[in-house]
Formats: sequence, C-alpha cells, structure tokens
Amino acid sequence: MARPGGRSARVQEAVHTAVRELEAEQGRAKLTVPAIAARAGVTPSTVYRRWGDLHELLSDVAVERLRPEEPPSDHGALRADLTAWARQFLDEMASPPGRAYVRDALLGDPDGSNAGQCSAYAAGQVETILARALDRGEAAPPVETVMDLVVAPMMYRILFRPDPLTAEYADHLVETALATPEESA
Repeated sequence: MARPGGRSARVQEAVHTAVRELEAEQGRAKLTVPAIAARAGVTPSTVYRRWGDLHELLSDVAVERLRPEEPPSDHGALRADLTAWARQFLDEMASPPGRAYVRDALLGDPDGSNAGQCSAYAAGQVETILARALDRGEAAPPVETVMDLVVAPMMYRILFRPDPLTAEYADHLVETALATPEESA
C-alpha cells in the first residue's frame, strides 16, 4: 500500500498505533474494529472504508511492522554480509511476533499485494548486499537466486513447519546460494 499523505497518513498512523496498543494491552482475541476506531479517534466507518475488515487492517499493520528499519549491515564481504542478514531475517521472522505478522500479512491479503510488498522488502535488502559485493569486485549471484535459495526455504519453514530454526540453518542456505557449480557437484 502506498504511503498516504496529510490527513490520510495521520489516520493510518493513529489506527496502526491503536492496533499495536490494544493488542499489547488486551491480546489479539479482543481486537475489534470499534475498539480500534475509538482508540484511534476515528469512526468505525473510517476503518471499514479504508481497510474493509479487521483481517485487512491487521494485514496492513503487519506489512508495516515487517518493513526493514535500516539497510543491512556491511561486514566487508558478501559471505559475511549475507550470512549476518540471513541470520537476522530468520531470527526476526521465526520469532513468535514475526510468525504472527507474516500470517497476518497473508491472511488479510486477497489480491496478494501485501505478500508482494513483503517480498519486495526482502529483495531490496538482498539487492543492497549484492550491489555492495559487486562494488567491491566480488562475484555475486542474482537476486532471484538468493530469494529462491535463502528466503523462500526460510519462509516455507516459518509458515508450515513448527520446529525451531537455527542460525546454522540460515548459514547452510547462504552457503548453498553462494556455492559455485563445482562446489555443489
């Protein structure tokens, strides 16, 4: 969703803040559009008009929460940069709040735009890492290779496998993505 300006931005921020506060205070099960609207200082019809229903609102909030706050850290080499990023990504997404945000982002996303936005966030972070590597003269795989071999398996396991995921799992995925054909044969 494009970031609105003016009053629309203020309404979005107030409603998002209300969702986060009420969820922290009362728990997710007690969230309702009327309670959120009252906390945000808007009418329930404003929320329904903008988001449609509670699931779409929670999806919008989740997408904002999943937006990276800063560029990936620079450790001076592709392997180190991608490994640090993959570990952090896995740690955040596989945490209980991360898993909830991912599910929310998908649950209230009838047209797939929120899923696409979340994918774009990850791809943008990977693009930054790979561009740094290329600027340093390192060979780097294409963005889609990293998305397919690092991000996609993580997201599958986060969504469909309840077992804990480790930093070693992230390391393995990075090694697979960076392996040359001779190394993987």
